[in-house]
Order: sequence, then C-alpha cells, then structure tokens
Amino acid sequence: MRRDMGVGAVAVPAGIAAFGGMFAVLVGAYGLRQARRLSETGVRVQALVKRHPAAVREESAMLRPLLQFVTEDDRVMEVVCPVPSTRRQPLSDGDNVHVSYDPADPRIVVVHGRERLGAERAFMAGGALVVLLSVTLFAVVIAGR
Repeated sequence: MRRDMGVGAVAVPAGIAAFGGMFAVLVGAYGLRQARRLSETGVRVQALVKRHPAAVREESAMLRPLLQFVTEDDRVMEVVCPVPSTRRQPLSDGDNVHVSYDPADPRIVVVHGRERLGAERAFMAGGALVVLLSVTLFAVVIAGR
C-alpha cells in the first residue's frame, strides 16, 4: 500500500510540472509564430521613437520607449515598443526604426532587427526540458514499483 502512495506522491507534482512545461512550449511557439507572421505579412512602416512620458523621472528610465507611426488608413498610432533599448542597440528619442504592424490590430508590432526570437525559443526549450524531466521521473518511479 505504501508503494502506491509513493507513485501518487510523485505523479501529481510530475503532472503539474509537465502541464507547466507544455504551457511554456505553447507560449514560446505562439510568440515565434506571431513574430514571423508580422515580419512576413504585416504592413512595414517607419516609426519614430519617443521617450515614454513617465520616463522623465530618473527611477523610470528603464521604461520602454513609445513608437509612433502612421497606418495605411492614415491613423497615427503610438504604441509601447515591444523590445527594450539596449547598449548594443539603443532606442533614443527621435530615432527612426522599421516596424511591421498587424492591419487588423495596429497595436501589435514587431521591430525589424530586434525580434528577440531567442526568448521564444528559450521558452520552448525550457518547457520541453521540464516535460521530459517530468515524464522521466514518472517512468523511473513506475519502473521501480
């Protein structure tokens, strides 16, 4: 009877971890798909980089800048940049960058050359690793039964 309790004690956390890992894989795959879709089929325009209004104070300097662009139907859009400014690729007030936006929802943008696909790939790899470890743990417990 005690062995069955041991399997259950491992099965529940392993199942929860596997579910979390699968969720991470799906989130990464969705992000990767969205970035590629916007890069390939989105409307490409030039956007003006503007400092975030709340970044005037010193402690808010890490806020992402705003991107201002004009859509095909002449609407002026101002959205928060989906990527942060870095030392290697700074986004300074007044700079121009190329973005692609979704015509159905122009608030969804991707900045060309700064897609950061590595984050999505890391989510997928990390999630797959958690699923693999969970299944392996469960298999070892079942085999030792």
